Amino acid sequence: MKIAIIPARSGSKSLIDKNILLLDGKPLLVHSIECALQSELFDEVFISTDSQQYADIAKQYGGSVPFLRDTTLAGDDSYIWDAVRGDLLKYEAVGKQFETVVLLQPTSPLRVPEDIKTAYQIYEDNKADSVISVCKASYSPLIHNTLPKNNSLKEFLKYETFSKPRQQLSDFYRVNGAIYIVRYCCPERNMDLYGEKSYAYIMPKERSVDIDDRWDFIMAEALYMNLKSRKEGL
Repeated sequence: MKIAIIPARSGSKSLIDKNILLLDGKPLLVHSIECALQSELFDEVFISTDSQQYADIAKQYGGSVPFLRDTTLAGDDSYIWDAVRGDLLKYEAVGKQFETVVLLQPTSPLRVPEDIKTAYQIYEDNKADSVISVCKASYSPLIHNTLPKNNSLKEFLKYETFSKPRQQLSDFYRVNGAIYIVRYCCPERNMDLYGEKSYAYIMPKERSVDIDDRWDFIMAEALYMNLKSRKEGL
């Protein structure tokens, strides 16, 4: 069985109640619920939240919230995979077990059902332990460095980096936060996110916004409306 888990805790500090901010008239978490349901892949689309308000919103749009997340797993420093493990244990207590877990963060509202289906096909074809969505990084990490207290740029970049045109630098990719597909066997075993049988699903940058602060949300709104107008042929 396959479960989509949409983690939507309350109490965000960087952007208050970001998981229910309205994007095109719908709370942010709803975009992930609808995307999961439209993919038609899942036996359960579960919203992992500590908020009854968020739970009520999720249920209105077809999400499943049979229980709330433990508050001990909903703090600023909580590790999301500990919360996932806790949620799966609660399901197991009522006789529901899932072999595949797909984490869909509500802060990635621009993913589309085809992204989930394509990532899942990679998972199936490779008999993978995990598939994680990535996108091409905007800037190479080779042109980044730390600065000393006096802000000196001595040896800031290596010669072989700044002596080449940007187009000749290697492509780098970043985890974009949109899709994590993980094989799950038992709560005692850590989920293998970046092991030998882990694979990337490459998404376009235009669907790879991960909302953390107000600026990210403004960017997401602009990209969302642009994608919507293109889809509608406007």
